[in-house]
Amino acid sequence: MSNYSHLANAHPGYIEKLYQQYSASPESVDESWRDFFLGFDYGTEKTAGSNLPTSANGEVDWAHVQKELNVFALIKAYRIRGHVASNIDPIQEFNDPDAGLDLEDFNLGEEDLDTPFKAGHHLFMPEGSTLRQIVANLDRIYLGSIGFETDHIFHREKRRWLRERIEKHHPEEAYGLDLDDKRHILETLNDAVGFEDFLKTKYPAQKRFGLEGGEGAIVVLDTIICEASRDGVEEVVIGMAHRGRLNVLANIMGKSYESIFQEFEGVIPDKLRGDGDVKYHMGYSSIIATRTDKSVNVKLAPNPSHLEAVGPVVEGFARAKADVLYENDYDKIVPILVHGDAAVAGQGVVFETAQMSGLEGYTTGGTIHLIINNQIGFTTDYEDARTSIYASGVATVIEAPVFHVNGDDPEAVYYVSKLAMEYRNRFNSDVFIDMLCYRKNGHNEGDDPGYTQPGMYERVKRHPNVRQVYTDQLVSRKDVDSKLAKEMAKKFKSQLQSVHTKVKNSDLPYSYQPPEKAWSELKCDHWEYQYFAESPETGVPEETMKAVLKHITTLPEGFEPVNKVNRLYNNYEQSVSNDQLDWAIGELSAYATLLMEGHDVRMSGQDVRRGTFSHRHLVLKSQDGESLYNRLDGLDEKQGKMRIYNSLLSEYAVLGFEYGYSTASPDNLVIWEAQFGDFANGAMTVFDQFISSGESKWGRMTGLTVLLPHGYEGQGPEHSSARLERFLQLCAEYNMIVANPTMPANMFHLLRRQLTWNFRKPLIVMTPKSGLRNDRAVSSIKDFGPGTRFQEVIDDPTVSDPSLVKRLLLCSGKVYFDLAARKEEQDRKDVAIARIEQLFPLPVNQLKLLRDRYQGAELVWVQEESRNAGGWSYISDQFLYNEELGFNQVLKYVGRAATASPATGYKPVHSKEQKQLVDSAFG
Repeated sequence: MSNYSHLANAHPGYIEKLYQQYSASPESVDESWRDFFLGFDYGTEKTAGSNLPTSANGEVDWAHVQKELNVFALIKAYRIRGHVASNIDPIQEFNDPDAGLDLEDFNLGEEDLDTPFKAGHHLFMPEGSTLRQIVANLDRIYLGSIGFETDHIFHREKRRWLRERIEKHHPEEAYGLDLDDKRHILETLNDAVGFEDFLKTKYPAQKRFGLEGGEGAIVVLDTIICEASRDGVEEVVIGMAHRGRLNVLANIMGKSYESIFQEFEGVIPDKLRGDGDVKYHMGYSSIIATRTDKSVNVKLAPNPSHLEAVGPVVEGFARAKADVLYENDYDKIVPILVHGDAAVAGQGVVFETAQMSGLEGYTTGGTIHLIINNQIGFTTDYEDARTSIYASGVATVIEAPVFHVNGDDPEAVYYVSKLAMEYRNRFNSDVFIDMLCYRKNGHNEGDDPGYTQPGMYERVKRHPNVRQVYTDQLVSRKDVDSKLAKEMAKKFKSQLQSVHTKVKNSDLPYSYQPPEKAWSELKCDHWEYQYFAESPETGVPEETMKAVLKHITTLPEGFEPVNKVNRLYNNYEQSVSNDQLDWAIGELSAYATLLMEGHDVRMSGQDVRRGTFSHRHLVLKSQDGESLYNRLDGLDEKQGKMRIYNSLLSEYAVLGFEYGYSTASPDNLVIWEAQFGDFANGAMTVFDQFISSGESKWGRMTGLTVLLPHGYEGQGPEHSSARLERFLQLCAEYNMIVANPTMPANMFHLLRRQLTWNFRKPLIVMTPKSGLRNDRAVSSIKDFGPGTRFQEVIDDPTVSDPSLVKRLLLCSGKVYFDLAARKEEQDRKDVAIARIEQLFPLPVNQLKLLRDRYQGAELVWVQEESRNAGGWSYISDQFLYNEELGFNQVLKYVGRAATASPATGYKPVHSKEQKQLVDSAFG
């Protein structure tokens, strides 16, 4: 009652006062009162109270006014709480809280049922409707097979739109379906149930994560795609976990039974390089002809077993397609995410992804979420799986409507699917369908759920499948006569018997979109060292570089930046005039030259526009805060687009989004930057399951670039190490690049190389912090010019006579500058310092040249990280066992001792440790 007690218990004098206030200014009263007054058309009368009900003597009947308010409060209660009393659970497992919808809760009783109330206007009912009619209408709309949860939406236009669709246009019977619709639903259920039955018979011992009990999901997807085509949608992208995936592939995507059966038989698909994946992880693409005679390009994204990790990947892919292919028309492409109830409630990445949905850099114009609500998670009851009433609790955070629907009522499922699609395209906002159903078997087909949920599964065993339920319903309503029902049953049985004899023995035809053609033109057979032996030339003409430098160091006329930025620009100009280009200039120049070549660049992450360490300042804000200036706009009339977005405070979902974005087209440079490299540990699922292994498992290339600020500055364990060792442990089969560059020009070439190669690989970059402004970390303009390229290894530029060198210090990253300063200070000609700028793939040829130059020198690996971190374990193993490298010797280690914590936060301790390791390096 707390949501509407102010209506039901209002004093008549208070009502009069509020009405007078409303008459003067409708917006000045609470929306509930405003709705009440509007319903009675008070504002059309000349004097206050003239439209109020009166008694026989002509006086206002305040008792009836109070009853009107009570009826209005009842209507509000149904809208707010009706969903918890609706008939949405086919097996009656869900324990509904009390909705508080009894008449006595509103000071109404049996004696009021035949009294007419004007409050019926609020339900779009005729004037003079009795309370009995009003309650019957409320029960029909809100207590049937659909529970509408919409009151958490703040946006008034959305609420009113939904209210009209739900109340005014809610069909009296059968949700407004005609006979063709009903037959189509039944045929869809035939396909869904038949496929599951056949697999159960043919492959009883194999895991298939079947959809039995939730076959209504196929009706949802079929309906959404059909309605999407009607609305002009050209592409649908689906992300889902295991359950029902094979059914979706067969009955939605049109993948041939033959292909699916081959995977069950263990036949390895052609053109698969690497490990492959289980059949219920694979992706698929097809072009589907819908009932509207319009075709839709439909994609099912591949995904790992990490539940819900595919969500942000799908969103990123859809956004890239909208950017690249559909000119940001989000009505042309629709993402659909299919969730399990336990996962959507329990996985934090769902919340992160939801929080992206309305942000400029991440919106995809609204996602349709389907929750296949089995009411159980593996063996966990739903009461133990969440605190929220519903699995869809996250929807309330982003004000997305939720349609809870009974999975055993296919017509209700069909209706909410159409409504969801209409809402999505009307408001470009997310919408949730929470389809309550059940899981016929255990988590997988070899599991017995009777061990843990004996009561629930006794009910499930006795429960007929949804196809049978719907057939009986159609016959009982005489929508389908018994003869037609028998014909459809015969067809169903015949279809079941012929499935394995290749009813669908070929996949649907598919034509490639332009970005997909671009992928197909890249080299796929790049699994040998020869492709990484030497980097391609990535230098640019000197006149191009000079034009870029002038552009990024010059402010446009009339733009007044904040004072500190003016000082930065003075420093930029001085750097260019002294031919000492720093890290920021080197990085921005890489983006600028790629843009000028027609590539798009997308970057996101926390604070990337300015840069965590205030070095980038790619987007400037004016002194008055009214305008923005992107420094890489206006380079050239035909340049690509520089898209850079400060992200929400998320690593997992944002990195997944950028990975998805990078897989949509090979022609764009896509970058994610962590605020500190350490924070990447919040996104390790994406690194492990997608970035490092996606090509091996699914044949899906990506050129995603990840920037991880790394370096020991005495700032503590969460602001020092990007965990270089973790990424090196993920490296094998030339699956990605791990680099730790020290010079601006080398960073320039490293970034440009990503789009110069005729294949794509993920790039993990340990980027500097103090090195951003180190006096030694500068490059000359000639280092960016024609004939230049990324240097995998940088030899010591101060060595003139290699024969004098007795000790060769090998290192990577920031520690080089400390070593170089000590060598210069002591004038040590017996020591050479070489930097390994690319750790994987290991630059074998360049290291051999180093070995030949310093023959007989003692080899020492120096790192600032702890012994159990950094590159030591990887490098020592390579030098000892890599036959191609041919060193076959043990390196001497110099660095910090092994530690549990990555770094100290005490500056004096850090400085002492750093001095000791430099001392040890020079003996």
